[in-house]
Amino acid sequence: SVADKIIEAVKGGQLKHFFLIGGCDGARPGRNYYTDFAKAVPEDCAILTLACGKFRFNTLDFGTIGGLPRLLDIGQCNDAYSAVKIALALADAFQCGVNDLPLSLVLSWYEQKAVAILLTLLYLGVENIRLGPTLPAFITPNILQVLVERFKIKPIGDAQEDLKAILAS
Repeated sequence: SVADKIIEAVKGGQLKHFFLIGGCDGARPGRNYYTDFAKAVPEDCAILTLACGKFRFNTLDFGTIGGLPRLLDIGQCNDAYSAVKIALALADAFQCGVNDLPLSLVLSWYEQKAVAILLTLLYLGVENIRLGPTLPAFITPNILQVLVERFKIKPIGDAQEDLKAILAS
């Protein structure tokens, strides 16, 4: 199965990290962070996509790793539960917590469905989420401080710098 191949590639050292690049996106100029980020992901890492933001880069050829495509599409916003199930299955397979996986979430905020997804991830205790391109209006400086302290949420910045920081942590 695909899960077995993924686990084998991670254990064999061919697959070092997963990046879930998901959420909603718009077509305004300057909204190319997620494409730039996806293009910069190292070849020993896989990209999982979720929601309509993927349409900014899912036509690019990212090649394969361990016999699997480096770009794996999980679905639309309504399929966020599938992404959670995948993360939980990987955590179970590696006998660790979701936050201990070589998995980084880089999410795009654009509409209300993204709030439900974010709240679900926070409820599950998922940490180190990068969120952008701008923070939702309801995230005041005080709320952001709580999210940073409790969940280590970070606003996105420069795609290259964010990627370096993620891989260094």
